[in-house]
Amino acid sequence: MLYMKQTMNTLNKPSYIDIRKINSDALSVVKRIQEAGYEAYLVGGCVRDLIMNREPKDWDVTTNAKPEQIIAIFEKTFYENTFGTVGVVILKPTDAKEEVGDKEVQKPKEVLMIKNEVIEVTPYRVESEYKDGRRPESVTFSDHIEDDLKRRDFTINALAFDPIKDILIDLFDGIKDIKDKTIRAVGNPLERFQEDGLRVLRAVRFSAELGFTINKDTQTALYDSREMLEKIAKERIRDEFSKIIMSDYPMVSLFMCQKLEILKYIVPELEEGVNTEQNQAHSYTVFEHLLRSLQCAADKKYPFEVRLSALLHDIGKPESRRFSKEKKDYTFYGHEVIGANMAKKILERLNFPRKTIDLVYKFVRWHMFFSDTEQISLSAVRRMIANVSREHIWDLMNLRICDRVGTGRPKENPYRLRKYTAMIDQVLMDPVSVSMLKIDGKELMEVLHVEPGPKIGLILNALLEEVIEDPTKNDPAKLSAIAERLNNLDIKELIEKADNGKKLREDKEKEALDSILKKHHVS
Repeated sequence: MLYMKQTMNTLNKPSYIDIRKINSDALSVVKRIQEAGYEAYLVGGCVRDLIMNREPKDWDVTTNAKPEQIIAIFEKTFYENTFGTVGVVILKPTDAKEEVGDKEVQKPKEVLMIKNEVIEVTPYRVESEYKDGRRPESVTFSDHIEDDLKRRDFTINALAFDPIKDILIDLFDGIKDIKDKTIRAVGNPLERFQEDGLRVLRAVRFSAELGFTINKDTQTALYDSREMLEKIAKERIRDEFSKIIMSDYPMVSLFMCQKLEILKYIVPELEEGVNTEQNQAHSYTVFEHLLRSLQCAADKKYPFEVRLSALLHDIGKPESRRFSKEKKDYTFYGHEVIGANMAKKILERLNFPRKTIDLVYKFVRWHMFFSDTEQISLSAVRRMIANVSREHIWDLMNLRICDRVGTGRPKENPYRLRKYTAMIDQVLMDPVSVSMLKIDGKELMEVLHVEPGPKIGLILNALLEEVIEDPTKNDPAKLSAIAERLNNLDIKELIEKADNGKKLREDKEKEALDSILKKHHVS
């Protein structure tokens, strides 16, 4: 491998990259651009990951070809931006013929190729001033790779590799920083952060993903530039925050965010727990407990919503904390209800998908359910499964494990959790959704001699409430008898019956929240 550094002099160095690990489609894009007479390199994070023997998530290519020249090289591309990036759509052939009836016919030309992958190709470019702290005012294309690399954020990302000629270009000691496990800005760090405020959060994210420390000068510039995050769209902050949550070291990174005073631009509510001491059951403040719970979820490779819930499950504790003279300790009554509503507002503010918001809300709202074995019945467990679904009941249990580990307790699977697990296993054999009833809509219509309509759905939901209370009723004969009784009800009464379970749960939840707010004089 030829290794170019600083002055672009060619030096003989040991090979850093195993070419066999390079994506074949990315390799073919580089090759075709070079065959057309232009320079082309893999660039950025994919080169860094290859050097670190990690699996790259994205493959980016840079070239001295201009957008219109790139487009002319490939069969299918798209170009929908002002920064020169061309999406090259990799197409692969499918079978040319297909069977129609007893004949084999030629497929239309437009379906002979299928979309396989998109490789982004960007011309070398020079960027003008970033007046809004988010994007350059203008972009000028360059003929020199040096111009492209010096505009990049961190040295570990300012690397270019030509897999055809086996040349690695490192102008800013990126390889040394990879070896030293250091995040360092390219050039003047303050200028890099002032160009794009999101780089403040990206530095922390790379630290979390790679387990690297942030260079002292870069960290100082990061702190001095923290207010730049106010200019960044919530969606971009959400995406970086999500990557931190899904990294291997989220606890250290969020501690860093708090120390560098950038947490307030992500989830300011978390800072309320920094100095909030808990009761004797906890070894840590609310803030540290939440971060340790999140780290447990990361260590166990739990899915995103469980990790996010681990971080937010006690977010309502600072607001609900009261000192009990009777117990001579702090209490946090209703923090799960307050916290669920806070978590919902936080995730809505960051524009998370509705599915994520709803799921995290449920996890936070119900995470205290498994707190007293003496008060938990099988009927209560069935209702809890109905609240969070069969699909996610074990996620809720995993959240409880993270909660326990986050308190500082060494034993994460005590008798209590084992008993809950046994109860859930038992209850999962019972129905908690209409689809699990031993009678379906078609059978109901036959039993009741009625046509399809909304009434069938109402009866099914009413039957489900009956079975939740008493699983022995989940028998075709018993359900048919109950259905005949329900069918004779007035439609208004039937609707009330079908909605009773859900309405009752919602009313009690609101009543509990109102009572808590009134009792503690908070709004």
